[in-house]
Amino acid sequence: MKDSSRSSPPPALPFFPPLRRYLPSATVILLLFSLGYIAGLLSSPSSTSSVNPQLQSHIRDSNCSLSPPHDLFRFHTDCAKPIPHDRVLPTLLNRLFNNTSPYSDFPSPETANLLLPPAAHPRGWGSTKPVFSDLISTIRPLTIIELGTFLGASALHMASLTRNLSLPNSLILCLDDFRGWPAFRSRFGRHVPIPHHADSLLLHQFMLGVSAAGETHRILPVPFSTSSGLAALCEWGIYGDLIEVDAGHDFHSAWSDINMAYAVLRPGGVLFGHDYYTAADDHGVRRAVTLFSKAKGLKVRPHGEHWVLSPKPVDSVPV
Repeated sequence: MKDSSRSSPPPALPFFPPLRRYLPSATVILLLFSLGYIAGLLSSPSSTSSVNPQLQSHIRDSNCSLSPPHDLFRFHTDCAKPIPHDRVLPTLLNRLFNNTSPYSDFPSPETANLLLPPAAHPRGWGSTKPVFSDLISTIRPLTIIELGTFLGASALHMASLTRNLSLPNSLILCLDDFRGWPAFRSRFGRHVPIPHHADSLLLHQFMLGVSAAGETHRILPVPFSTSSGLAALCEWGIYGDLIEVDAGHDFHSAWSDINMAYAVLRPGGVLFGHDYYTAADDHGVRRAVTLFSKAKGLKVRPHGEHWVLSPKPVDSVPV
């Protein structure tokens, strides 16, 4: 007699006959997949591999081509034909300032109240070192291009040198966005005006110093980033006989400035700059100068805090 108190197990689900024939193949596939997965785990390097990471990096990079052409060397260097020197200032006034000198009626009463009294010696870095007098007396440049101006200490010094060397027609173009850099006021707050509506007022303070020195006919601000300013000079056929590079001090900024400035350097002209010896050493300006000199076959001559490249070959284009 059956025990009616115990329930019977549920009937098993029927195995569909059409699927039964695929069971052996599926079993083989799963077995092969499992064996392959296990073999892969056993052959892969463990997280505690003793291979030197630097060696691994070298192996990964060993197939990379380090010889030019390379992205680091791709700069626009096909500049316009040089315009005559006596057309440089009119061209810039037309292109940048609507044919009006930026010093006209400067400063306005509203701006004057925001600025500091012009300093006899504006704040700068190595702005009166012998390299300036050595190069200007040797080259006797008509057009000087300065990358990185701040308050104009070196520009005013170069203007004084050209005046004393009887170079009355020399023109100094100051390429700078005149915005400073983050936290510069924490170091140089007493040398700069208080910002007004997010305007650093560095451009106006610079122009006030130039006006007070009586050099408005010789020093012209080009208030844009160095890269956009140099690109414009290249497009307009404006070249420098002497170019100073003293803007960004990291490698990429210095590298870009040096390459783009060299494109608008006249044959026989000289490119030089500041901060050759800094804490960054071969990670900043010095590395950029060294790499560029090797790429162009030029020599680097240290000059105190500055670096000076050998003159641009006279057979370079344009003339």
